[in-house]
Amino acid sequence: MKSNAETIQNPIVYERADPWVYLHTDGYYYFTGSVPGYQSIEIRKAKSLNGLALGDRKNIWYAHKTGPMSQLIWAPEIHFIQGKWYIYFAASDDELIRDEEHHHRMFVIENSNENPFEGEWVEKGQILTQFESFSLDGTVFEHRKSLYYVWAQQDPRIPGNSNLYLSKMENPWTLQGKQVLLSIPEYEWEKKGFKVNEGPAVIIRNGKVFITYSGSATDENYAMGLLWADESSDLLNGFSWHKSEKPVFQTSVRHAQFGPGHNSFTKGSTGEDILVYHSRPEKNQVGDPLANPNRHAIAQTFTWDEQGFPIFGEPVANTKVETKVN
Repeated sequence: MKSNAETIQNPIVYERADPWVYLHTDGYYYFTGSVPGYQSIEIRKAKSLNGLALGDRKNIWYAHKTGPMSQLIWAPEIHFIQGKWYIYFAASDDELIRDEEHHHRMFVIENSNENPFEGEWVEKGQILTQFESFSLDGTVFEHRKSLYYVWAQQDPRIPGNSNLYLSKMENPWTLQGKQVLLSIPEYEWEKKGFKVNEGPAVIIRNGKVFITYSGSATDENYAMGLLWADESSDLLNGFSWHKSEKPVFQTSVRHAQFGPGHNSFTKGSTGEDILVYHSRPEKNQVGDPLANPNRHAIAQTFTWDEQGFPIFGEPVANTKVETKVN
């Protein structure tokens, strides 16, 4: 029994969908997520996951007044790569209301200061893929001295809203070489409301590269799936990848966690693996679920089975009484 492990009090942060937690070498947890209204990027830091609720916080970037980075700022992720800080996010053009082709694209900002709360965040531009279309939820990971990028994008030749793709990177803002199609919405659990594969996150353990992702509409139907490849395989060969037919994490009615997904991974105070995700405390009652800000950031530990696969279990019940918005 790990008696000195932190007892997580959930939600760790209220009204932050698409939560991303990064544990840095300075001992701080850095947090970001979609801010209601979708017009800014906020970062937080604390020495514990529970501390993120009231820890240091700062708005470090605001949407432009017009143009391709002016609307619907979604799913920021904070990473420390090659000695600099990067935040990846998606944004829409203000022309979206008249033309669907102006929907989301992926962007990245950079800060060379050792403290991301200081220094200047510089816009490095759009992450350009091999074809122009709706794209979002980019994440990065390093494996065997190579930097990789995983993201969700719509292909007009494939029915549905978004598929998952993988590419190597020349640098933290430029893709390199071919991109491989990893997954499309094919099972019923991925196609409820919308045909969606999005929100990838990577964890490398037990000789395998695992990618979790989320499927279906962002209401109570949202759930997580799993892809995996042997870590020694060619990750850019589609035949290297395998996919679970069933969701690995989904709504728990008894614990009042609806539509869990869009996760990230971090470590606890004693080295335990922790899943961070958003979830709603009830089903979406009316209207567009994206307009309902009640997706809260939840964290819980998880384990591994004898074959080396993650066991996420069931979403935990909240332990905080919702009294105020963070």
